[in-house]
Amino acid sequence: MKTVLTIILICLFIIIIAIPAVMLIRLYLHDKKQEEHSVLQNYPILGKMRYILEKMGPELRQYLFNNDREGKPFNRKQFEYVSKAGKYQTSLMGYGAERDFDQDGYYLVNHMFPSLEEEMKITQEPTITTKVYEISEENLFSRKEQSQEIEINPAYLADEDMVVLGKHTVRQPFWLKGIIGQSAMSYGSLGEHAITALSEGLGMAGGTWMNTGEGSVSPYHLKGNVDIIMQISPGLFGVRDHDGHFSWEEFKHHANTEQIKAFELKLGQGAKTRGGHVDGDKITEEIAEIRKVEVGKDINSPNRFPGISNPEELLSFLQQLRETGGKPVGIKIVVGNQKEVEQLVQAMKETDIVPDFITIDGGEGGTGASFYALAYSVGLPAFAAIPMVDDCLTRHQLRHRTKIIASGKLITPDKIAMALCLGADLINIARGFMISVGCIMSQVCHKNTCPVGVATTDESLQKALIIDEKKYRVCNYLVTLRQGLFDLAAVAGLDSPTKFNRQHLNYQADFKQFNDWHTIETST
Repeated sequence: MKTVLTIILICLFIIIIAIPAVMLIRLYLHDKKQEEHSVLQNYPILGKMRYILEKMGPELRQYLFNNDREGKPFNRKQFEYVSKAGKYQTSLMGYGAERDFDQDGYYLVNHMFPSLEEEMKITQEPTITTKVYEISEENLFSRKEQSQEIEINPAYLADEDMVVLGKHTVRQPFWLKGIIGQSAMSYGSLGEHAITALSEGLGMAGGTWMNTGEGSVSPYHLKGNVDIIMQISPGLFGVRDHDGHFSWEEFKHHANTEQIKAFELKLGQGAKTRGGHVDGDKITEEIAEIRKVEVGKDINSPNRFPGISNPEELLSFLQQLRETGGKPVGIKIVVGNQKEVEQLVQAMKETDIVPDFITIDGGEGGTGASFYALAYSVGLPAFAAIPMVDDCLTRHQLRHRTKIIASGKLITPDKIAMALCLGADLINIARGFMISVGCIMSQVCHKNTCPVGVATTDESLQKALIIDEKKYRVCNYLVTLRQGLFDLAAVAGLDSPTKFNRQHLNYQADFKQFNDWHTIETST
């Protein structure tokens, strides 16, 4: 018996002490011999902690060390807004705002005599059937909530306030009952589960649109019976032949698709003013067929459309598309400076060809994949670019002939209202809708390893994204935004958010300096 017990103890010793010790010795020798990392040569094993903590850094900052308003590109409060709006169809909060009111920034103007509910020009029919969660119990280590089906008001624009693209230029104008739609997100950058959930959720909400991104129209974009804006990029995906040249036949096919209401020529994107990029790992046979590219091969779009090197050539191509397709055609730009805008608008004046809409993507916009320098340092932010384009069009007496669609971190009603005040007519949102379908901002969109199955084509990862669950969150988020926008319009004394202008926006600068000066003067 003692012998058996001794053997057991020796085995336990080997398991608990000896094996880990051998592994540490091997790791020590490996670190000491390697020549790649100096810190591991000088501090074998211990130096590994540096790389472990570095790898954990983004998560540690996001969940532990950043305060509620520090996180980038979106802080915890913004993320929380989208999550609550999608899951509970609410934007209520308590106690007070955490904004630093001493800092420079924009503030919406409140009217001393705001509009009453019955004075608002809002259409609340037909109601939308959706699902929300109701919390019955919430403790530190437990949470009980139940999903329930409810009817909600859609918060559509009144008929007289509907925004129209191509009203006087095309055979089939695009009428919009809502100001907010989904920005360009391609199938390939996002997986089919995410695209389907977005399509079905937006279709439920109605009064909106879905931009396909440069990856062309997939079957998943069309699942939810939502209106589509098809984007055409310099890569010509979806409208090209197998040699990569533009195909008028392919374009006509898409123009004849009922769900496709408009086309957008992409000159640039806020986070990547050069052409788009998709890793070959994401290019499946299906995506390759949709885009007319090779399976498993990296895609890099050209910086600009082949054969188009100036505004006049761009506008000529746009007019050809408009006449051939009979539907509105716009352009998507990233504003570089005043001179570039002037040249474009001057060409519109001289040729008498004005895009049906101009999408302005701010330099702070998101992307599935870009390069550091492009994302951080190229292109003006949305709030600088919008009024620049608006003013230029107004000076040349062309503003009434086009609409401005703005995008760039506009995921809450206040930011949307500010963009409208600065000159936008419509709003595009991408990352807000990504969050509504489950995005946790892990920032690995370019690796095809999205842990929640949003920005990936990996089937095993996509299984966690349940379409019949997430589509309701998309719908709820959008409707909550629209309701919030009408609430802000009422506070400003308006009867519709379509009437926001620069008189409803203040920019408060050097507020802290003013307070300090006022205190000194008072004490004196």
